[in-house]
Amino acid sequence: MADTFKALVVEETENGNYVRSIKQRSVDDLPDHEVLIEVHYSSLNYKDALSATGNKGVTQQFPHTPGVDAAGIVAQSSNERFSKGDKVIVTSYDLGQNTAGGFGQYIRVPGDWIVPLPDGLTLRESMMLGTAGFTAAYGVHHLKSNGTEPGDSPVLVTGATGGVGSLAVALLSLNNFEIVAATGKMDQKDYLRSLGASEVIHRDKISDDSGRPLLGSRWAGALDTVGGSMLDVILRQTKHNGTVACCGNILGGELNTSIYPFILRGVSLMGIDSGICLMPMRKKIWDLLATDWKPSTLEEICRECRLNELDEEIDKILEGGQVGKVLVNLKK
Repeated sequence: MADTFKALVVEETENGNYVRSIKQRSVDDLPDHEVLIEVHYSSLNYKDALSATGNKGVTQQFPHTPGVDAAGIVAQSSNERFSKGDKVIVTSYDLGQNTAGGFGQYIRVPGDWIVPLPDGLTLRESMMLGTAGFTAAYGVHHLKSNGTEPGDSPVLVTGATGGVGSLAVALLSLNNFEIVAATGKMDQKDYLRSLGASEVIHRDKISDDSGRPLLGSRWAGALDTVGGSMLDVILRQTKHNGTVACCGNILGGELNTSIYPFILRGVSLMGIDSGICLMPMRKKIWDLLATDWKPSTLEEICRECRLNELDEEIDKILEGGQVGKVLVNLKK
């Protein structure tokens, strides 16, 4: 085990700006938790990009290493459930927010945050999925558990070219749903169809300024990654007894809607709490992703970068230019 390791470090300057650089860090400087993990792979999420630009709603103290995802091998453990050499996954909780995260070659975390790598997944594949894949799968699980079935199609996916959206399309297709993918990137039609979308529409088609409390029934269900005014319209367009699973707030954290979709059509709005999902459900979702719900299109969805290439990718995701997911290889 090395005494020092490479990590992306975000630092606050005297004038209040934030700079990112690759630095050597000491293992001894990591938090005093139970399990030390040598990180092989991570992935880039929007929350990581916010942390990397000094967003105090995500990260309070700097210098800091972002990365809400990590997969690797246990190097040391004082927790009896984990031994040196175990292959493990850590996503969400406080990793990469106020605890040094997966954009470093080592992390030290509580045992309660760790999922043993399930049979059927490699460490690399687990981070091709990462928090985005877990969130998408959790959303599909919500839809199916609440009675949405393939014959009730179509199901809408918003923000469909992003990491969560792309994997949601792939997972819904794997579960035989008819999928309508909404995006602002209409040049990515072929990409979305290759993942299983039956139809690709511009996101502007999910809009309404009529003020009517109910709109024409269009969706048997939806997985919404953007929130805000679009979520309001989706709720008003959802069919009787349909379910909308929501996980994002790019268009805003406020929801202005009426009670009528809920009391006249029996629509259900279900939040996807991937950050603090309880461990029994967390393990269940990862087991599904390792077996029946393992997408065959991961190589199409993901592109790989090294730690020293992350800076450009962070700028790209903040500018809304990312398509699919970015896998971060920390072994190189």
